[in-house]
Amino acid sequence: MIFMDLDILSDVIQISPGFLILGVVIGLSLWLFGWRWHRFWIVLATTVGAGLVGLMHGEHFRSQPLVAAPLLALAAGVLALSLVRLLAFFAGGIGGLVLIQSVAPQFEQPLITFVVSGLVGLFLFHWCWMALTSMGGTLLFAYCGLGLGSHYRAFDALAWSAQTGPMLNWLLGGAAFLGLAFQIVLNRRTRGRRSPRDDSYAEEWEEEPKRKKSWFRRAG
Repeated sequence: MIFMDLDILSDVIQISPGFLILGVVIGLSLWLFGWRWHRFWIVLATTVGAGLVGLMHGEHFRSQPLVAAPLLALAAGVLALSLVRLLAFFAGGIGGLVLIQSVAPQFEQPLITFVVSGLVGLFLFHWCWMALTSMGGTLLFAYCGLGLGSHYRAFDALAWSAQTGPMLNWLLGGAAFLGLAFQIVLNRRTRGRRSPRDDSYAEEWEEEPKRKKSWFRRAG
């Protein structure tokens, strides 16, 4: 799997420095606090995604894009935390499709891949979210950082990435693994200091099967 795509990098280089700096900050925040701030990231991603859909496809719904975008963004932001399980299922399914297409393109079973990957993403939401934010933060930081270096003429990002392709790929994979490890350690340290009112969604999902088992025992 190739993490650094030269076509994407060439487009990133054309972005203004202000947005590149913002991308570096967001990427580093995702890498460090992907799970710690998972509610914020979920609401932000859902709101921005819905706003972009309304902006690009508002005319298909017979509405002005500048009206459809904020309305969809507001509705998605309000419903994001309530639909987090559905979002986890779809995110896991799409991630599984992309992974299988990259690793084993000859396996042509999209429905099975989507459903199985979605269920894995749903039941392992905690770990999948850590891995996703660590990898996403690493890529965002790398792309925007290389874009800034090329913009300020520190080096030729495209030529350097083409020359160090395999090594850069391993470096990005290692950085994503370090981000995952850091988030696991941070979560374990903060879990002991967390009050019962601050339980996360993943912990609620872990407790739900236990409540069901105890209910069946009392009923029996």
